Amino acid sequence: MKTCLRFSLLLSVFLVSAFANNAFAQSKTPAIIDNTKEGKLDFKIGNKVVTTYNYGPTVAKPYFWPVVTLGENRVTRDWPMLKDSPEAKDHKHQKSIWFCHGDVIPEGIELKQKTKGVTGVDFWSEETNFGKIVCVKIGKIENTTSTASVSSMNEWRTTEGVKIMDETRSFTLEPAGNGYIIKMSTSLIASVCPITFGDTKEGSFGVRIRDSVTEKEKMGGILTNAAGKQTEKDVWGMESPWCDYSGPCDKGTAGITIIADSANAFKSCWHSRGYGLMAANPFGREKAGFPDRKGNKELVKLPKDGVLKLTFGLYVHDGSAEDAKVKDVAGK
Repeated sequence: MKTCLRFSLLLSVFLVSAFANNAFAQSKTPAIIDNTKEGKLDFKIGNKVVTTYNYGPTVAKPYFWPVVTLGENRVTRDWPMLKDSPEAKDHKHQKSIWFCHGDVIPEGIELKQKTKGVTGVDFWSEETNFGKIVCVKIGKIENTTSTASVSSMNEWRTTEGVKIMDETRSFTLEPAGNGYIIKMSTSLIASVCPITFGDTKEGSFGVRIRDSVTEKEKMGGILTNAAGKQTEKDVWGMESPWCDYSGPCDKGTAGITIIADSANAFKSCWHSRGYGLMAANPFGREKAGFPDRKGNKELVKLPKDGVLKLTFGLYVHDGSAEDAKVKDVAGK
């Protein structure tokens, strides 16, 4: 296995060749994506639905939920999708797995309603005056013998419903031994006006892990990054190519790894918390408070018609980070 998992920045198939010699990629169980349900895409390994991508018109932004390992462990929080879930009822915007940013600034567009403390449009929270990421089209689904892929077209809109940015987002699903990997490639397109991504910790590719896995519950759940650092204290705000959150679930230990592609133009620091949040943030700088961005005030900007391509991977696995060989899958 290569020392670093490299994802293509193009909308293409998952790096099958990169896993060719990896024992984790030898499963012959097919990956399947289907869209038989309105506003939903089911991601399957064999005949088992492992997660569903929810993109219907009522959501503030698309998200994956539920998320289940091959060993039938639910690894992300069920609330607020399940209103009677006994889990923690905080941060209602943290819906399982999602991608957005907490401050997107559209140059030349007047914003009549804004979230307090946010310069542009807040796509992170869902309290008041937040923006919406609206899926306007689902592309062709391609199911092969080993992978499944699909693309979607999204519009990022203000509170008033004004489009400020387009996005093409693609997913590829592939089984990986005792787990599976979902690659997400996004192209953020400044089709309307120049765009600046504000300096905030509130971003961007996030997971809200189930309560039993969190450090806060003290049941054995642990955050780990590529440098071997553990716990929120040593992981939060640090640059790392990946971060994993693993711990006890209904049928044994399980977890999720987020992998930031090494070819991304901007490296990610981690907005990862002991209460259950884990998020790769390529946009936060000094104001975000990230220790590894101290003194860095250079914001990410797109000129009119500019495109920013980012790629991330999700490794959903049974077992601890060590048992699931996260280092081998994600690289050091």
